[in-house]
Amino acid sequence: MTSIVFVIDDDASMRRSLSLLLDAHGCVVETYSSAEEYLEREMHNDTGCLILDVNLEGKSGMALQEELKKIEQHLPIIFITGNGNVHMSVETIRKGAINFLEKPFEEKELLNSVSEAIQLSEKLKEQRDRSRIAKKLIDTLTPRESEILKYLITGMLNKQTAGELRIAEHTVQLHKLHITNKLGVKSIPEIIAIARNAGITP
Repeated sequence: MTSIVFVIDDDASMRRSLSLLLDAHGCVVETYSSAEEYLEREMHNDTGCLILDVNLEGKSGMALQEELKKIEQHLPIIFITGNGNVHMSVETIRKGAINFLEKPFEEKELLNSVSEAIQLSEKLKEQRDRSRIAKKLIDTLTPRESEILKYLITGMLNKQTAGELRIAEHTVQLHKLHITNKLGVKSIPEIIAIARNAGITP
């Protein structure tokens, strides 16, 4: 798993100093002078974070934050600025940023924020991977099996499900067997866990 720290700042000296600092602490770093330049890069689907200047030339840091949410780019963001205010910091944090640091900031504070951001990124990636695998498994079910799955995860007995769907109890049992085989599980709690990861709730 390759975590990349993306530094996006229109100040060349800031990009260079951050790159040297992060590189010295074992981080893989890529630097960009603008939001537009970063968006030209192929989307990074692994772990990492963004160190993003608020007041960029062209598209601002906050505008980039909005765009990344729309295209489902999940990398945590650490905002940096030389000209911030309380409202701006509250707004960026409310929209999911990890931290809002005013220049000049302490190296330790930045490094701690990067560490926290990468840990969060790893957690988010695990959740996305579980969700993707679960959805693939659910997609193997027939429409009838998917229908019965929704009853199974409510805790309904086979007899109750059969009554709701007006089919034989034996038919429900047969579908349940097919569902457990396709999902690769043996119990209802395991079925519920896969359904939840796929976004299906009782």
